[in-house]
Amino acid sequence: MRMRRLLAALTFLGVGAAAAAQPSSGMARVPEPVIYYEVSGQGSPVVLIHGGQMDRRMWDPQFDLLAKKYRVARYDVRNYGRSAMATVPFSSVDDLLALFDHLKITKAHLVGLSLGGRIAIDFTLEHPDRVASLVAVAPGLSGFRFEGGHYMEMLEAAQKGGGEAAAELWLKDPYMVPAMEHPDLAPRLRQLALDNAKTWLANPLLEKDIATPAAGRLAEIRVPTLIVVGDRDVPDMQKVADKLAAEVKGARKVVIPGAGHISNMEKPEEFDRAVFAFLDAQPAIR
Repeated sequence: MRMRRLLAALTFLGVGAAAAAQPSSGMARVPEPVIYYEVSGQGSPVVLIHGGQMDRRMWDPQFDLLAKKYRVARYDVRNYGRSAMATVPFSSVDDLLALFDHLKITKAHLVGLSLGGRIAIDFTLEHPDRVASLVAVAPGLSGFRFEGGHYMEMLEAAQKGGGEAAAELWLKDPYMVPAMEHPDLAPRLRQLALDNAKTWLANPLLEKDIATPAAGRLAEIRVPTLIVVGDRDVPDMQKVADKLAAEVKGARKVVIPGAGHISNMEKPEEFDRAVFAFLDAQPAIR
């Protein structure tokens, strides 16, 4: 486990990159700015959607492994990473659809964590013909009333001290505490949070919600669905995972012992075992 995390950290920092296959990358144009993406491998498409306050690099532990069997794409959600900041109203679902069309993906397996899980669920509901299967990892859920968190405190810190001040508070939040307890993982998480500190200054009112929120529509999801949650994640995430497991027909829930909110980075072996087995069990996308 320690060796795997070391290798992932070296990849994240750019060490040993020459030894690994270089993914292709580019910008997918959406109505206003552009969305940065990376693609690697061949086979059935898998699209990875990152969590909030991070970017596509949170998938470093899985990206190259998936590319051995799949055509795997990861991208920076609007306002994150190398993607542009929004200045006019936008839809994360429409952005993902634009990425699909840009990459000529007719149908894909979606894997989303937290913010990415919310986008993946909304996209599955709005464009069911484009989704082969859904992996929702500690997902957000449009229309669900979240009771925990310190979002307003972080916004106030951003207004007074800039995005970096909010990012430092975020790293101490219960969502992040289990992951930050890993001494080999904490520096990477801090770098991701600081690299994406600009997101705390973005206008949240510019993102358009889907017309009917997902919380009341989960029974409409008809694709094979896997729900992944760490047993140390916050109570809101446990409630969302239970709701999905109860209301999405045929959904299977996997609980990863010892993991908090970012199970793919905290417990990569356990995460990969569950998610890769699920994806491998799905029919090839033609």
